[in-house]
Amino acid sequence: MEPTDKKPRPEHENTDQSLRQERERTDDEFSKKRDSIGEDADAVVQRARAHADMSLKVARAKADERMEQSEAPQQERQSVASERAQEDVTLRQERATSDEKLQEERKARKRALANLLRLEREATDQHLLLERERSDEALAARDDFLAMVSHDLRTLLGGIAMRAAMLVKNASADEAGQRTRRDAESIQHFTARMNRLIGDLLDVASIEAGRLSVEPRPEDAIRLVRETVEVFQPSASARGISLDSEVARDSLLARFDHERILQVLANLLSNAIKFTPEGGRISIRVEPSEAEVRFSVMNTGPGIAEENLGRIFERFWQVLASDRRGMGLGLYISKCIVEAHGGRIWAESKPDAGSTFFFTLPGARTPG
Repeated sequence: MEPTDKKPRPEHENTDQSLRQERERTDDEFSKKRDSIGEDADAVVQRARAHADMSLKVARAKADERMEQSEAPQQERQSVASERAQEDVTLRQERATSDEKLQEERKARKRALANLLRLEREATDQHLLLERERSDEALAARDDFLAMVSHDLRTLLGGIAMRAAMLVKNASADEAGQRTRRDAESIQHFTARMNRLIGDLLDVASIEAGRLSVEPRPEDAIRLVRETVEVFQPSASARGISLDSEVARDSLLARFDHERILQVLANLLSNAIKFTPEGGRISIRVEPSEAEVRFSVMNTGPGIAEENLGRIFERFWQVLASDRRGMGLGLYISKCIVEAHGGRIWAESKPDAGSTFFFTLPGARTPG
C-alpha cells in the first residue's frame, strides 16, 4: 500500500523549503555585503598607504638632492641609506601586523554573526515546531470531526437515496406518478453530487495530512477508459454532447490504483461535460509513451486562457469566482492522485479552441 505511513504535511515541506531558500539567500547577501565592505576598506587602506609611500619617496628624493648639493660625505650617505632600509623593514612589519589584526577582527566578527544567526534561527525553528504541534493538533481534531460528520452525512444521504430509488421504482404510469419519478430522480442526482462533495473534502483532508492512499498494481488502462465512457455516456448524451474513446489496441498495461484513476477520469469528464456546449464533442485517448502510459481528455468547450493554465490545478481555484457548480477541488485532487502514482498532469488550451487534459502513469511490463 502506497503510502501507509503518515507523511509530512505538504505545507510543512513547502515552508521548510522556503525557509531554507530564504536563509541561503540571506547568507549569500551577508557574505556579499561583508566581502564588499572588506574590499572597500582594503582599497581605502591601500590608497592611504600608496599616498604615504609616495610622500616618503618625494621627501627622500629632496633629501638626496640636498646631500648632493652639499656634497655630503659617503659615510653620511651610507648611514642615511641604512636608516631608510631599517625604516622600510619596520614599516612593512607594522603593516603586516596591522593587516593580520584586521583579518582576525574580521574573522571574529564573522564568527559572532554566525553565532547570532544560529541562535536566532534555533529560536525561530523552536517556535515553528511549537506552532506546528499546535496546528497539527487542531487539524487532527478537525479531521476527526470531519470524518465523523461525513460518516453521519453519508449515512443520511444513503437513506435518502434509497427512498428516492424506491419512489422511482414504484412510481405509477400516470401523470402524477411520472412527476414523482422525475422529482425522485432529481433527488438521486443531488444526493450523488453531495456524496461526491463530501468525498472531495475527505480527500483534501487526507492530502493535507499526507495520508492520501493509493494502491498501484498492473491494470488495463484501455478497459478503464471504456468503463469510464460507459458510465458517463448517459450524462453526455443528455446534454447533447458526443463522447467517444480513441484506442489503438485491445489492452495496455499500466501501474495504477483502479478506483483512484477512475476518480481522476471522472473529474476530467465531469468538467468537460460541464463546459462543453450542446453539439460539442469529448474524446478520451490512451496510448503508450516511452516507459509511461498517457491519457488525454479532449473537449470542444470554450477553452482556458493561457494565464490560467498554471492555476487550474490549485486548490479551490475556479475560472469564475461566482461559479457554484463545484468547489474547485476536482483538478487539485486529480493532480495529487496522479503525482502519488509518480505521474504528471497538465492541460493545453486556447480560448474558443477547446481544451485537452493530459496525465501520465508508469507503464507495466506484460507478464512473460
